[in-house]
Amino acid sequence: MLIDNLEYNTEREHLIIPEYGRHLQKMINHCKELPTKEERNKVAKSIINVMGNLQPHLRDVPDFQHKLWDQLFIMSDFELDADSPYPMPSKEELSERPEPLRYPQNHPKYRFYGNNIKTMIDVANTWEEGELKEALVYTIANHMKKCFLNWNKDTVEDDVIFNHLYELSDGKINLKGSTEDLSDASSLMRNKKKYSNNKKSHHKKNNSNRNRKRY
Repeated sequence: MLIDNLEYNTEREHLIIPEYGRHLQKMINHCKELPTKEERNKVAKSIINVMGNLQPHLRDVPDFQHKLWDQLFIMSDFELDADSPYPMPSKEELSERPEPLRYPQNHPKYRFYGNNIKTMIDVANTWEEGELKEALVYTIANHMKKCFLNWNKDTVEDDVIFNHLYELSDGKINLKGSTEDLSDASSLMRNKKKYSNNKKSHHKKNNSNRNRKRY
């Protein structure tokens, strides 16, 4: 009976990279069994061309060919003895666990500033004293003031920002008693209002186009 010759996926060989399909896996298995290296090299290059046609989105990825050759050796379970224009990956390299991600530090006391402010302050602390560092410090302070206004939606005295900056920098940046004022609250929030108004007008325009009768 014909049913006796049917193959079920549960009985077939496991696909290492299923996106390429079973036929390509069979081509790679056949390539591994070829007797001479010259034959294996020729077939391996043909397989690379087929893989490139099956994954056209990879053509925009840097090192396109390198990725294909790596995938070829991975699908061969690193048993294909063929010459590659790139270093052959290893099983150990593939099975290595990635290094744990460093999560950003949280400062719940001043969460409205965000984690990037702390990073900027740490960078400023590494700079030598001078005009560039002073400009960076005041840029950070103005950004902190803008973040504060986004959260508070009212007003804030410069002394408050200077105190927070002093605290977040562990006392290394001290603008207390500075005679230079930060940017005015209205100028800091002007761009936000302009963006908000543009967004609303764009939304209304889309709604008017959506409600227009079509015949």
